[in-house]
This record gives sequence, C-alpha cells and structure tokens, in this order.
Amino acid sequence: QVQLVESGGGLVQTGGSLRLSCAASRRTFSSYAMGWFRQAPGKEREFVAAIMWNGGSTYYADSVKGRFTISRDNAKNTVYLQMNSLKPEDTAVYYCAFTETRTTLTRSNGYDYWGQGTQVTVSS
Repeated sequence: QVQLVESGGGLVQTGGSLRLSCAASRRTFSSYAMGWFRQAPGKEREFVAAIMWNGGSTYYADSVKGRFTISRDNAKNTVYLQMNSLKPEDTAVYYCAFTETRTTLTRSNGYDYWGQGTQVTVSS
C-alpha cells in the first residue's frame, strides 16, 4: 500500500496563494500519474489537475487553468499544487491521488491511492 500525505492547506483571502504538497511514503517504481481532486460540502468530488509521472505532461480543469500549477519532484515522490489567485469557490477539501496504471485522469475512480485530504478555505 502506498500512503499519500497532503500538507499546505489553510485559510487564505481572495486573491491569495497556497501551495499544497503530497508526499508518498516510499519511492514507487511503477507510476503513471498523480492528480488533485477537490470536494466542497454537498458537492461531487471534482478533478482539479493531473501530471504524468515520467513525461510530466499536465492537465487542468477549466475552472483552475491559468491559476493553478501542478508539478512533481520524482526524487522525493512528491507532487505539488501551486494555487494562485484563489477564489471563494476554490474552497474545498483537496485530495491527492496516485495511480500505477493507465487511467482516465479526470475521473476519481481511475486512481488507486488517495491521501487523507487537506482543507483549503478562501475567504471573501
């Protein structure tokens, strides 16, 4: 089992920035992609961003494109989500996810492992 630990969530004002980190407990030798999803109260979990582990290609939801940047440090088995120009509608619990195999990157059921989630709250 691969354990993912998120950090970096918190409270920020509209227009502010946060950087989320997600570290795997141990180096993985079979990796396909890591992604970020979020879930606001009463809403469905939604795709935010994903990155291919080897090639580094990135994918973003339209709602965050141009504001969020996903990146990874292969040596540290860590993925980051830099969030800029935050809006109140970005408020949610953010989850890191990892998959070892090919998947549809924008679907939550395409991932094998999940972190515990970290709360991001953007005040107006």
